[in-house]
Amino acid sequence: MKVLQLIDSLDAGGAERVAVNYANSLANLIEASYLCSTRKEGLLKESLSNHVAYLFLNRKSTFDFKAIKKLHVFVKINKINIVHAHSSSFFIASIIKILNPKIALIWHDHYGKSEFLNDRPKFVLTWCSKLFDHIVTVNTLLQNWSEEILGVKSVSYLPNFATISTIQPITQLQGKEGRRIVCLANLRAQKDHITLLEAFKTIKDKYPEWTMHLIGQDFNDAYSLSVKTFIKKNNLESYVFIYGSCSDVFNILSQCTIGVLASKSEGLPLALLEYGLAKLPVVATNVGDCSKVISNDEEGFLISSENHKVLAEALLIYINDLDLRVQVGHNLHLKVLSTFSQAKAIETLIEIYKTHQK
Repeated sequence: MKVLQLIDSLDAGGAERVAVNYANSLANLIEASYLCSTRKEGLLKESLSNHVAYLFLNRKSTFDFKAIKKLHVFVKINKINIVHAHSSSFFIASIIKILNPKIALIWHDHYGKSEFLNDRPKFVLTWCSKLFDHIVTVNTLLQNWSEEILGVKSVSYLPNFATISTIQPITQLQGKEGRRIVCLANLRAQKDHITLLEAFKTIKDKYPEWTMHLIGQDFNDAYSLSVKTFIKKNNLESYVFIYGSCSDVFNILSQCTIGVLASKSEGLPLALLEYGLAKLPVVATNVGDCSKVISNDEEGFLISSENHKVLAEALLIYINDLDLRVQVGHNLHLKVLSTFSQAKAIETLIEIYKTHQK
């Protein structure tokens, strides 16, 4: 079995980390594991195992014939029989399927706005889905959508898993040890940093020694500007720190005290699993499949989205109770290890591959 993970970039996003995790995990379990980044390289390239064969297409446009030919030849020469396309890479994967009809094409749906599926563009995806041998989704809402809207019969939900990075520690956080709150989320509107910062204003007024640390890609767009403007307008520059994309996630989490996600919409966020592996107590909004990770108050606090008062109250409970923080972090750690393990996910994935390989 020779499997190619296909992803459009290697920026430090959730889908990108899953693609790299799969490629690395499969390397010693199948005949050959490959990863191709179609449009852009990024921080995650250094996380790729030496046992994974890597290809970068530097694709410039939708119909970049040079890139398409390069990928087609790569698949043919290496006798790859399964292409596992993640997120938006499904289009070029569909072209490769037309050129190489004998490959099995698996599409992995990481769509993060699963609360707003009615607004999802689907014309091109509907056409391409006729070429998919199987769809893997990161939550059950997406599974139902693929079955009902795309009309694909072979669909399965496969929970994400996180792994502890071995990347060399390079990031040193601002603020005091034991007083840091972290949010692992790219600067996108669906992650709702504004509600998080509204809540943090309450924290800062009561406990000025606590700081907020935002880790994730900064797209330098209108939303990013709105976050930075809020920080400046509310005099939070000495309390809220933006780091951009960072590869040494577990080094960062080891310096933090509480993990938080204030999203309006999610799939099954990898950040929650990473918080769990790092034994952090967590406050997260009850969106997507977050409730599958945090199923009761002993594993963390699930709150309604877009409610800064409730978010502040939950954070204050942790701030005021060290013993609770330790116990909840421990419980979430055990939950992640037992339910969202790497071994279980990869075993299921290999079975999917075996079922559909030709």
